[in-house]
Amino acid sequence: MFNLIRKDLVIQKSQILLFIPFIMFFAIFGDHMSPFFIFLITSLYIPLNGYIYDEQVESNILLNSLPYRRKEIVAAKYIGSVVYMFLSIVIASIILYLFNFDFTLQDIAIATGLFFLFTAIAFPFFYILKPGYVGVAALIGMVVFAVVLPPALRFLAEHLTAITEFITSLSTATLYLSGAVISISLFLISWLVSQTIYQRKVL
Repeated sequence: MFNLIRKDLVIQKSQILLFIPFIMFFAIFGDHMSPFFIFLITSLYIPLNGYIYDEQVESNILLNSLPYRRKEIVAAKYIGSVVYMFLSIVIASIILYLFNFDFTLQDIAIATGLFFLFTAIAFPFFYILKPGYVGVAALIGMVVFAVVLPPALRFLAEHLTAITEFITSLSTATLYLSGAVISISLFLISWLVSQTIYQRKVL
């Protein structure tokens, strides 16, 4: 299992070299961007690249010829994505701090929740899509997520006042705890869905 998780880091050597400059670019030129969105992008960098690389070299065929069960292959992707998300956020926090880019723990918490939400939706689709479409789907998904989410939240705030009032009545701790429970639950459900899809997939 550890080797499967480490694989995504090893095969992305060239992309990893661009990771720190990638964050530095946002730290220097991203004044107009919300810190949570920068954390979200950086946290998805390694997991999404891992899926794209696997698709390009058809590594699933190789992995299935090795003594790994399909459950382990899927589990490694999900567990690895969480590990790399935490590492990416730590590195991004250090770089943003060194560049005096203002952010708060709230930004990190929001980015983490959105990470779980995005991966919960995207990962099962990566096991359904035909070869050649994962990279395009990941890019489109990120753009749609970035474009649709803010207007959707504004719409809910303006038109569903009962829900908005209920949410605003909650304490900060309750709000974040509820968000964490929901996002992690969706992530775990997504894990089971991906596992089922991959078990039945013909390679």
